[in-house]
Amino acid sequence: MGDDSEWMKLPTDQKCEHKVWKARLNGYEEALKLFQRIEDEKSPEWGKYLGLIKKFVTDSNAVAQLKGLEAALAFIENAHVAGKTTGEVVSGVVTKVFNQPKARAKELGTDICLMYIEIEKAEVVQDELLKGLDNKNPKIVVACIEALRKALSEFGSKIVTLKPVVKVLSKQFESREKAVRDEAKLLAVEIYKWIRDALRPPLQNINSVQLKELEEEWVKLPSSPPKQSRFLRSQQDMKAKFEQQQAQGADQSDGEDDADTVAAVDPYELLEAVEILSKMPKDFFEKIEAKKWQERKEALEAVEALTKNPKLENGDYGDLVRALKKVVGKDANVMLVSVAAKCLAGLATGLRKKFGPYAGQVVPTILEKFKEKKPQVVQALQEAIDAIFLTTTLQNLSEDVLGVMDNKNPSIKQQASLFLARSFRHCTQATLPKSVLKPFCAALLKQVNDSAPEVRDAAFEALGTAMKVVGEKAVNPFLTDLDKLKLDKIKESADKVELPGKKSGGGGGGVDKKPAVKAPPAAEAPSKSSAPPRKAQTATKPEVCEDLAAGVLPASCLQQLDSSNWKERLASMEEFQRAVETMDKAVMPCQALVRMLAKKPGWKETNFQVMQMKLHIVALIAKRGQFSKTSASVVLDGLVDKVGDIKCGGNAKEGLTAIGEACSLPWTAEQVVSMAFAQKNPKNQAETLNWLANAMKEFGFAGINVKGFINNVKTALGATNPAVRTAAITLLGVMYLYMGAPLRMFFEDEKPALLSQIDSEFEKMQGQSPPAPIRFTKKAAAAAAEEDGDDGDEQEEDGGGGQDIMDLLPRTDISDKITSDLVSKIEDKNWKIRKEGLDETAAIISEAKFITANIGELPLALKGRLGDSNKILVQQTLTILQQLATAMGPGLKQHVKALGIPVITVLGDSKPNVRAAAMTTLQAWVEHTGMKDWLEGEDLSEELKRENPFLRQELLGWLAEKLPTLRTVPGDVMLCVPHLYTCLEDRNGDVRKKAQDALPTFMMHLGYEKMVKATGKLKPASKDQVVAMLEKARAVMPAKPAAPAKAAGAKGSAETSRAASASRSQAASDDVDSKPEVKKVRGGAAAKKPSSPPEEPVPPPPSKDKDSNASKKNPSKGKAAGSQQGAAVKKPAAKNMKDEEDKSGPIFTFIPNAKEQRIKEEKQLKILKWNFMTPRDEYVEQLKTQMSTCFAKWLQDELFHFDFQRHVKAIGVMIERLESESEATIGCLDLILKWFTLRFFDTNTTVLMKVLEYLKLLFAMLNREDYHLTEYEANSFAPYLILKVGESKDVVRKDVRAILTMLCKVYPASKVFPLLMDGTKSKNSKQRAECLEELGCLIEGYGMNVCQPTPAKSLKEIAVHIGDRDTSVRNAALNTVVAVYNVCGDQVYKLIGNLSEKEMSMLEERIKRSAKKTPAAPAKQSVTERPQREHPTNPNATFTRKPSQEDPNKLNQARQNAQISESSHPSIPKEFQLDLDMIEMDQSRVCELPDLVQHKLDELLEPIMIPEPKMRSVSPHFDDLHNSTASTINFVISQVASGDINTSIQALAQIDEVLRQEDKAEVMSGHIDQFLIATFMQLRLIYSTHMADDRLDKKDIIKLYSCIIGNMLSLFYMEALAREASMGVLKDLMHGLITLLLDGRVEDIEDGQQVIRSVNLLVTRVLERSDQTNMISALLVLLQDSLVTTAGPPMFSELVMKCLWRMIRFLPETINSINLDRILLDVHNFMKVFPKDKLKQLKSDVPHRTLKTLLHTLCKLTGAKILDHLSMIENRNESELEAHLRRVVKHSGNLSGLKSDRGNEKGCLRTEDRMSKAKVSDILSEIFKKIGSKENTKEGLTELYEYKQKYSDADLEPFLKNTSQFFQSYVERGLRVIESEREGKARIQTSAVIPQHGIDSSLSSNNEELKPAVYYERLKILRQRQGLENTARQGVGGSEDEPQQRPPISSLLSSKPSVASSTDMLHSKLSQLKESRELYQQEHNAHSHSPTHTHTRSASPATNLDDLKKRLERIKSNRQ
Repeated sequence: MGDDSEWMKLPTDQKCEHKVWKARLNGYEEALKLFQRIEDEKSPEWGKYLGLIKKFVTDSNAVAQLKGLEAALAFIENAHVAGKTTGEVVSGVVTKVFNQPKARAKELGTDICLMYIEIEKAEVVQDELLKGLDNKNPKIVVACIEALRKALSEFGSKIVTLKPVVKVLSKQFESREKAVRDEAKLLAVEIYKWIRDALRPPLQNINSVQLKELEEEWVKLPSSPPKQSRFLRSQQDMKAKFEQQQAQGADQSDGEDDADTVAAVDPYELLEAVEILSKMPKDFFEKIEAKKWQERKEALEAVEALTKNPKLENGDYGDLVRALKKVVGKDANVMLVSVAAKCLAGLATGLRKKFGPYAGQVVPTILEKFKEKKPQVVQALQEAIDAIFLTTTLQNLSEDVLGVMDNKNPSIKQQASLFLARSFRHCTQATLPKSVLKPFCAALLKQVNDSAPEVRDAAFEALGTAMKVVGEKAVNPFLTDLDKLKLDKIKESADKVELPGKKSGGGGGGVDKKPAVKAPPAAEAPSKSSAPPRKAQTATKPEVCEDLAAGVLPASCLQQLDSSNWKERLASMEEFQRAVETMDKAVMPCQALVRMLAKKPGWKETNFQVMQMKLHIVALIAKRGQFSKTSASVVLDGLVDKVGDIKCGGNAKEGLTAIGEACSLPWTAEQVVSMAFAQKNPKNQAETLNWLANAMKEFGFAGINVKGFINNVKTALGATNPAVRTAAITLLGVMYLYMGAPLRMFFEDEKPALLSQIDSEFEKMQGQSPPAPIRFTKKAAAAAAEEDGDDGDEQEEDGGGGQDIMDLLPRTDISDKITSDLVSKIEDKNWKIRKEGLDETAAIISEAKFITANIGELPLALKGRLGDSNKILVQQTLTILQQLATAMGPGLKQHVKALGIPVITVLGDSKPNVRAAAMTTLQAWVEHTGMKDWLEGEDLSEELKRENPFLRQELLGWLAEKLPTLRTVPGDVMLCVPHLYTCLEDRNGDVRKKAQDALPTFMMHLGYEKMVKATGKLKPASKDQVVAMLEKARAVMPAKPAAPAKAAGAKGSAETSRAASASRSQAASDDVDSKPEVKKVRGGAAAKKPSSPPEEPVPPPPSKDKDSNASKKNPSKGKAAGSQQGAAVKKPAAKNMKDEEDKSGPIFTFIPNAKEQRIKEEKQLKILKWNFMTPRDEYVEQLKTQMSTCFAKWLQDELFHFDFQRHVKAIGVMIERLESESEATIGCLDLILKWFTLRFFDTNTTVLMKVLEYLKLLFAMLNREDYHLTEYEANSFAPYLILKVGESKDVVRKDVRAILTMLCKVYPASKVFPLLMDGTKSKNSKQRAECLEELGCLIEGYGMNVCQPTPAKSLKEIAVHIGDRDTSVRNAALNTVVAVYNVCGDQVYKLIGNLSEKEMSMLEERIKRSAKKTPAAPAKQSVTERPQREHPTNPNATFTRKPSQEDPNKLNQARQNAQISESSHPSIPKEFQLDLDMIEMDQSRVCELPDLVQHKLDELLEPIMIPEPKMRSVSPHFDDLHNSTASTINFVISQVASGDINTSIQALAQIDEVLRQEDKAEVMSGHIDQFLIATFMQLRLIYSTHMADDRLDKKDIIKLYSCIIGNMLSLFYMEALAREASMGVLKDLMHGLITLLLDGRVEDIEDGQQVIRSVNLLVTRVLERSDQTNMISALLVLLQDSLVTTAGPPMFSELVMKCLWRMIRFLPETINSINLDRILLDVHNFMKVFPKDKLKQLKSDVPHRTLKTLLHTLCKLTGAKILDHLSMIENRNESELEAHLRRVVKHSGNLSGLKSDRGNEKGCLRTEDRMSKAKVSDILSEIFKKIGSKENTKEGLTELYEYKQKYSDADLEPFLKNTSQFFQSYVERGLRVIESEREGKARIQTSAVIPQHGIDSSLSSNNEELKPAVYYERLKILRQRQGLENTARQGVGGSEDEPQQRPPISSLLSSKPSVASSTDMLHSKLSQLKESRELYQQEHNAHSHSPTHTHTRSASPATNLDDLKKRLERIKSNRQ
């Protein structure tokens, strides 16, 4: 027992694994209880047992195993995680439980399997059970079969997939074990219950005895289908329903379930496909041609046996089908015909949809063969054609069937109708749309009147079936002219029809509909049901007409109708008219009335007044009554006869129009034109055509059958009477409006003179859009529905309209020209003969122009050529296919499978030109066929399956372009998804990218759920990746296009006609609306039908559109005739329509991060780098593609138009929208600049001038918005701009120079410099000269630091040009070197290297000359020389330290800068401005002094400068800076920082009032930083001054705090305003708030706690609402400062870190909006100050952990891409940050393709260690050499100082020990001086002039005299550092020198590791001001007021005092 007690103490899960079986047994028992007790299915307790469950079921001890099985079952039933164990547990059950002798164990095992199925793991369970069937132990096999049977019995065939089970079932019947066979039999019976006869084919091969037994069992089964009795967890609703039904004992859902179950399994699916092509007799093709019929029979019987296989493997059956077709069509032996037909039927049945491509070839032959009388042949042919029908669609066969409906042989007509009847049964309302039904009904109606009774009966049956399928309402419109007898017969047939798969309930729809139509004929559709019979009865009986007329007309009227006295006849007409006007519409007998009017004298009436009345009455009757076509035919003759009459013509036309409204225009027009041309009267003919032209405009073109009168129009064109010809041409012009180009095809063979008249008429119509229809056919009229379309079918109607126009074209049947000789030529072994064959084919097609769909055996022959080894022939074949597309039009559909899909295969060709030709062909085909046929079936997925990267990327790109334009797609698209997922992981990057692009377009049709479900079969690793991509795709999934807007009559038709105008159309049945992009090109329907998303770029259709463009200006020229011309003509027509809607929207679309993505792609070389000598097509195409997403479609069309005028217009629009769309312009800036670079290569000056105009405005805007160009933008633009600087025209050069100047404001001059240096190497001397001039200007403006890479190298290159042949280049080079001399003196000679004597003398001469000119007014000179230049003049060039890498989101500064006039300093951040405003506005206490601040005191301050040519400065005009800052808001903000609490509270209250009203709050925009600075200054003032002041009431302080916090909360409530806060300001704000939180004094005051709570809330709000990048940067800098200075409160850094942690929590949401580059730069700077080792030495490890967490989170969110965001860091390789990131990325396994730099892994500190000693000594010895040399001593010291800063532990001892003591102290002193200078600069950022580098070096190198100015400046620095130097200039901010030393905001924020607060300086300035007011007064008196700038400092102050006093007075009065 000792052992027992040991394990008794163990926890349950350990007992379950114990080696003692009793322990395990006990463990299982406890586990069972535990599992039943845990209520939460997601409890962590379950996790402990996950790995043990398999051991539960496979326990080696039988007793323990039983208990283990029970526990496992409980676990699976209750645990949420149980699904993870399915595979291993079921496998364990199969191998270790099913072989147990105990029945209980097997039972539990089966229960476990079933429970797993219940928790949605059916597939895994089934796989394991099927594996068990292969086990050698029969017990296991039996148990597995039994488990499968139970699963099927309980869960049903929808959950248990039967296909794999049925596959292995027959094998079990062969088992030697009886138990296995018996169990298999039971399973077979169970399966039979579910799928019935679908099980028979797979079991055909088992033992006949077993089969017989099975049959007996099957017969006993009940006929009702079984029900699912156990349900999955996800089917609980079904379970409840089932239980409810069981309880009621009723079986209500019988019908629907029944249908479901039957449809669930297709026997075909359960079969294995058999490959028969290889099994065919080798000599089949020889035998089938044999002369003896017996041999042919043998061959056919061999094939027949093979085709009996119920499922056939796909393959190339083309040859076999051709051979069989030949037998059917040509063989004289009818017995062989029937065998061949059976073979075809077998092939069609076995291949199903895969037989589709061959269907079109065989069907015409079979239909023709129906002329055979023998029943067995007819039956075989019927079976064949029925089987073939199931492999394709009725639409594809429609042309063939319609073709034989007019056949003379009644048997053919009969069998065609019967075939239609049988086919209709398989259709539904959706698959049998009106457009398909209409032509069939028309053909069948002719057969209804056929003389042969069998033909009539067959037609009745077909029409009856159609009626049953689509309902009476849909068919009735086509049957309007049938008499009642025939109509009844059709209805009778309809009642007899039994539709397959529909029980009584299914057909009920049709049955129910019928009585509804029959019962109330008058109400429902009087004209449809009651009008036809009336016509039929009354049309033949005039006496009935008279009776009816007598019933409604006065007797006197009837009597006088035929009176010989015209007045009586007139009176009679008047009565007649009154009667008609008052008659009730319902009872008006129209036909009777018009027959009365036609009664003698009828239309021969001689009196024109009576005739006019008569015609008017006809119009009245037509308008008011239910006017039928029969009535119309009574009067039309008379109306046409009078239409040319001068007096009655108007009334006759009115009558015709009214009849058009009643009976539809298409019908009326056809009748009228044929009648007019049957007469000889030319007047009538001309007027009829004129009426028709007008009527078309009024009614629209919908439904008009041009064929009906086109021949008459041709006759009219050839008429001798000019009026008739003119009328005909006018009519053609109107028709052209609607039909476009195809119309001209009809008249190609007219005489040239006539053609030119027609063309000129067409040209007049060019640019016009068809008018909207104003008249409509009455809906109630008899044939209205046919023409007008039902409400829901507008799209089909349109489609039909479009197709009609295409159908009108006279098509040639070329099948007889496709002879077997031609086909054999095309298939010949010799390529030359093959080429001949192709040439002949092309000739046949081009000669025929338009062809029918029947092209014989051509498809198969051409298909073979698409795979030809000779690529030239492949391309030729593709060209023929394009030709075929144009020639065949809509008929092309039926060839999609046979010829279209093989074109897709060609997309995989290795040659780009072949692929391009294939894509062009594909696009051409799709225009005519629509997309539906391409997407149906498995063909597309089979293509995608091919592992060809070219094929995949082309095909996916094509699908991604087409799918978004479709409204619906066939379900077969789902088959492509697995291959799409494979492509997502393809080795080829392009394939992966295309697959990703295609994902959203697939998802829009299939839905996210389906797509995710399809990932189930992927490997886990792949699945995760794919699901993540699906999530991304879901976010960008395009919306489905809307259904086409319903256009009124003509409009819709006009649009479709347009779509068809370039010989393209789409069959109406196509739900798939594949036209939008075509319409977009034409422009016709684009405005109306928003079915194409605007960003979808329109693929250029094959060559046709290019031609259309070319022909746009003058379509009648050259070859641009025909369809191309029509295409061209349409574009301007659309413009009028579209201008208003289209161009009003934004022209640019701002897409966040799109530009970054483009930069990234170019970096990764995914796209072409923008770098070329002249732009090639691929660059233009690439730019087009990139623009398509963010440019308005119309704008892009203009920008890439071949006409330069369009470019000018587009740039004009861009100029207009520059301000309003500035943000979007910046978003697309790279693309805009690239487009302009293309224009630089144009020769057109007009465009060039417009381009330069735009660029000037653009750069001015960018400067205002404080945007900095990225390197990517600058490099793809600036080099091309520099090319233009050498333009021959002065005006262009001048503009380009101006733009270059502006460029330097938005891109560092130091980076522009190398680009200009490249420009100096040009062959164009003008360009060289201008570039040199510009270089000189840069050096003057920015000092020597712009000279990159080094001044010496640059100057040597510049000096080379002094010897140039061209004078202007020489001069420019000399001027540039002089500019350098002006900056750095004699050092220039050293920098330029060796010059020849001649060049040196030229240079010295030039320098002397320049020296004479300059001394006059050096300080002023720099201002006057380039007043428009606003560069900082600091030669140390802090400005140029990569401002381009600064985040370009400084839009918050834009408004501030907008107030500053253009001549103000570009990079003065507004923090500095504010100070000035505050001082200017501060009214508290001393009011007069700050007023001075507004004034321009430059004059007073100027004389400080000692005129020193080498001390150059440019004074920004500070008076301009302040010209608009006296606005109220600045004034109020300045008061916020007031020392007086009440003043401050008042100001805060005013601002609060603004902020609380959202509509007014936006006025604060642009002032946010200013306001925040004022606020935290006030916070500092309270903290340092007010809180310590005992005299102040603490309540006031609390009140002030409340106001401040309230204001801040309001401000940070509005995200738009909050985001304007810049980084420096946020840093100080957070500093102020955290200091306040930690201020113990506040807590002690009453209400202090409340303040602290509010501040807490405020901090949270600030963190959430501010710009996240700025916030994180601010916190990092704040943390760094707080760790550096230990003086602050200890909690300070902790709170900063808490804020950082909070920001890190936000990162997952904000990661996409933050600027990672900036944040990483700040982290890098932090790590420079606190390397890892130093961080670890801190007391707390929290900063280290905080930093690590921040970096880890960023890595987790962005993966390896984070390494792309280190662009702002200089010397990345030495950065500790990069090494750290690489480690993190590597650990998380995301490092894809980036080789880890091992050196970096060890961290930056190690890098320095590894720096070879040799290298260190080289560098240091070089530096010490410089220090030792007389010239470079200062430069050496600076370098040494910087070296020491960089490598703080560098050992200088070895270099100093051998030198003299004097040298050592000199070095130390020099380093101290540099340190003090740099500290001074850092601490007081606006300190006065630090001597410039150039000066220092020149002074020290000359060493003779250090000028007093230098000492003066140094002294000033020291005084400032001690706080002694508080000159007026600082307050004013107006010193000339000041800007030189002020680093731009970018350098403040990013360039230095320790960022000094923007406001330290401001605050010190403010306090200095307040302390030294008296000093001001003294200074004023001491300063000179002379405006000449050259007086010395001691000049008399009196000269300008009066002026100054006046100014002061003026300001005071303004203030008050």
